[in-house]
Amino acid sequence: MRRWIAWLARLPTGAKLFLILSAALLPLALIALFAARQTTQAADAELVSRTRSAANESTHALDIELAGDMTALRVALNALDADGHDTPSCARAQGVFAEQLAMGARFTIADRAGQVRCGSAAKIDLPVEIPDRAGAIAANIAPEEGLVLAMAAPSGKLTAKAVFPKAMLAQIARPNGFMPPYAATLIHDGQRLTLQDLPSMTPFDRTESVALPLGINGLSFEITLRSVPISSALIVAMLLPILMWAAAAGIGWFVVDRLLIRPLRELRTLVAGYQPGSVLDIGLARSMPAQEIRELGETFRTITGTVAAHEAGLAEGLVRQTKLTREVHHRVKNNLQVISSLINFHARGARSIEATVAYASIQRRVDALAVVHRNHFAELEETRGLSLRSVIGDLASNIRANAPETAGLSIVLDLDSYLSTQDVATAVAFLLTEIVELAMMVQSDAALRISLKPEIDDAEPTDRRAVLRISSPALIDGEQLRTELSERYGRVIEGLSRQLRSKLHHDPLVGAYEIVIATTGRD
Repeated sequence: MRRWIAWLARLPTGAKLFLILSAALLPLALIALFAARQTTQAADAELVSRTRSAANESTHALDIELAGDMTALRVALNALDADGHDTPSCARAQGVFAEQLAMGARFTIADRAGQVRCGSAAKIDLPVEIPDRAGAIAANIAPEEGLVLAMAAPSGKLTAKAVFPKAMLAQIARPNGFMPPYAATLIHDGQRLTLQDLPSMTPFDRTESVALPLGINGLSFEITLRSVPISSALIVAMLLPILMWAAAAGIGWFVVDRLLIRPLRELRTLVAGYQPGSVLDIGLARSMPAQEIRELGETFRTITGTVAAHEAGLAEGLVRQTKLTREVHHRVKNNLQVISSLINFHARGARSIEATVAYASIQRRVDALAVVHRNHFAELEETRGLSLRSVIGDLASNIRANAPETAGLSIVLDLDSYLSTQDVATAVAFLLTEIVELAMMVQSDAALRISLKPEIDDAEPTDRRAVLRISSPALIDGEQLRTELSERYGRVIEGLSRQLRSKLHHDPLVGAYEIVIATTGRD
């Protein structure tokens, strides 16, 4: 039941309306159709009664005639079987068949050699299976000859055959005082012998048939009468209720579809084509026939006008907010650059190497944050994200520029173009700064290689995650590296990896740090 309700709910309104009207008007159509059908069935019932009465009369006449003839033939056959010279019995049989012989019937009594002992001079060679049991009558229909009946004597030496032509059988089977045209047929084992045809049958003629059995070896007689033909008046009487039902449902659907469904569909198309920021043009809605739909169109126009004005205000506010955000990032970048310059100024006046190294370490971290803000300021007009390639490139340039002159630091970059959020870019910048400084603390002339490549997931590269790898001989496991990690850099690097929500892997034999970072896509 729920499935049918769900199916009806998915139908268009026009289809639902048509189904409802059809269901409401169908009982009236069925009542009218039933009344017309009852009238026709009453006439057919009367015809069936007349047909059965005629069939009973014809079957009775044929049964009496054939049974009497075959009884006389059996008496003669049995007498000749007992005494081959019993000519009086043959004469009596010929006397019984005298009237039938005048109408074309024939009979013979012959022995196994085919010699005729009584009846017609010529042997009857029509196909019929002689029964083995004495007294039993076999029957067959010969389309050109008529009905063939046969029997065998008790000794089996003699056989008797009788042929009854179609004309004689038709005359016998004709009911007394029956005036309407009819068709008469003898039926035996699927074979039919037409005794009389109905004249001028047309495809619109209807007939009623009644078949009754004869008392001879599966023979039956069928009579067919023509009933009331399928005339134009009958067709109209039968189809008019259905036509009225279909017309009423169709007209109701057409009116509602033209006045309601189609205008609503056109209004929906008009609203579906609405572009944000514009006012809906309801010129088409004003020409719609339904006043309520025209008012609905006016309501849509008012709503779109309000939305357009609101969106214009939002757009203006967004422009102002963007300018403010750009200004904030610009000022933060400038302040960081001022701080970096001050640190550099104080580093030059430092009186010890340890102070100079400390100032340089602080300056590298300030520069890392400045790089992120500078790139974020550059990408602010497009909200795709920060380019990690640009951030890491600028960061490497700053680190090389701020490295001590005596240090032979070298950094090689192999970076694919990826985008990320500001939080990820900041953590990546600080992580690289810490690892590069760690390498410099272990080996002043450290050579580093930084790569950014796609992560391989299920044998396929993905655009949403990338692998950041920093490798250097200075990062190979050693006593000094372990000392620096335990005293200063280890907890900082671990905290930055947690901020990136990923695990930082260290290969002590190769000297490489590797971490998977989240990206927003390709640049």
